[in-house]
Amino acid sequence: MAEVVDERVYTVPLRDAKKAPLKKRAPRAVKALRQFIERHMKAEEVRIGNDVNEKIWERGIKKPPSKIRVRAVKYADGTVEVRLAE
Repeated sequence: MAEVVDERVYTVPLRDAKKAPLKKRAPRAVKALRQFIERHMKAEEVRIGNDVNEKIWERGIKKPPSKIRVRAVKYADGTVEVRLAE
């Protein structure tokens, strides 16, 4: 990986995913997370880690969490990697 430029911890609201139809809620939550990180980290590319994806999908497609706490790491090439905050 490239040099780390910035590292932040966010609590990302995913409640807008609840407005989606039942069978589209978890995918909508993933998109909401990606948009939030792009907006706040000014990222060109966002990589969502497996741990974050599994946390969103933990209760199935119908019931994603209403918020999630993540650690976003921005690299010099403009890529942002998202992991669960500990």
